[in-house]
Amino acid sequence: MAGMEEQRPRRCGGPPWTGGPPWTRGGPPRSRWHGPPWWKPRDGEEEGAGGPRTPWRSTLFLTVFVLVGSTFAAQEQPEREQLDTLARALLVGGTLLLLWRQRYPVLVVGGTAASVLVYLGAGYPYGPVFLTVALACFSAVVAGHRRAAWIALGTLWMVHLLVGHWLHRWLPPAGDTVAPWGEELAVAAWMAAVLAVSELARVRREQWDRDQAERRRAAGRRADEERLRIARELHDVLAHSISVINVQAGVGLALLDSDPEQARTALTTIKAASKEALGEVRQVLGTLRAPGDAPRAPAPGLDRLPELVEQAASAGLTVDVEDRDGSVHLSPGADLAAFRIVQEALTNVVRHSGSRHARVRVERTDDALRLRVDDDGPATGGDAGGSGNGLAGMRERAAALGGTIEAGPRDDGGFRVLAVLPLENALGVPGASASRTPKEER
Repeated sequence: MAGMEEQRPRRCGGPPWTGGPPWTRGGPPRSRWHGPPWWKPRDGEEEGAGGPRTPWRSTLFLTVFVLVGSTFAAQEQPEREQLDTLARALLVGGTLLLLWRQRYPVLVVGGTAASVLVYLGAGYPYGPVFLTVALACFSAVVAGHRRAAWIALGTLWMVHLLVGHWLHRWLPPAGDTVAPWGEELAVAAWMAAVLAVSELARVRREQWDRDQAERRRAAGRRADEERLRIARELHDVLAHSISVINVQAGVGLALLDSDPEQARTALTTIKAASKEALGEVRQVLGTLRAPGDAPRAPAPGLDRLPELVEQAASAGLTVDVEDRDGSVHLSPGADLAAFRIVQEALTNVVRHSGSRHARVRVERTDDALRLRVDDDGPATGGDAGGSGNGLAGMRERAAALGGTIEAGPRDDGGFRVLAVLPLENALGVPGASASRTPKEER
């Protein structure tokens, strides 16, 4: 019918006084960093911070370790230059650069590599000084600057090779001999191990980032689905009751002077319908309470069809109900969906049909629950004040259970809504996939 054209469903943002359900308010929950201690968040990831924290404690510990370890190494390598002020300045300066390894990984990896090159070129003893380059390369690779780390380690190895096999003649200590090739291979193996561990950490970091992003997207989808569910439930509750109230208000206004008793009856119907609507709205909004609180009233089901018939009758609509095998027990979700589909279909008849007679047929077959609502038409063609989301809501309810909705005019001028819900899902057994059949819509 012309007055029942379906529109694209609009998302509901939740009641303005709550800002949405408590579990979706403000988006996915944010928490403090719970990753490994060496795996700091990237810029802006940590709540309440403009970037990653400065790693003071680990840098201080590494500085002490490098100084103490280099002192012991100097005692074991008397043929090398002994530690002096320049050596200790290079050791401390190289480790202090690591304070900024989270913010400026490329500069730090270059600076630490340069300090180690000067340290080795000056003939100072080998020792834990290489740890500064290793940690800087690790941070650079994890942060995504793989090329900088590879270049730094490659340059370090090439210079070490030149010093050990050629430049040692002109560099301290005096009388230094050619380095054995086994030592060069050991240095190369150590650098390869640093790069391998760094690449592994980078892959794990990227996987963790993808998992986090997927969890945020899933939380967003759940929030959207919950808002749509609440919007659909409120639409179904209010549309039916407000339609009855609208019809009875018109009757009351028309008969207020000529038939006060009939006007009183209309006002009584308005009071009852509004009370019913308020009760159901409270039940729907009850889902916005803190998690753990269960609804205090059962969800409506097909057992409340007689109430729908009475409400429709108060709006001037006669409804014949044929419920075959009504003893079959449905799951709560399917029972609610079936009730809302019939409710919305009758609401549409009250709003948009010129007929004052409708027929509801509920039939359980071997594999499906079939709901059929017919009216004799014709369409009124007037604007009934609806949102246009009624048929969309019915389709969403049916699709959630793997069923279908067909809605369109009949050949004899009336209108029919036919819903088919798979009985295995209606009985609470998962397994059917959602499908939709496009039909001509009101």
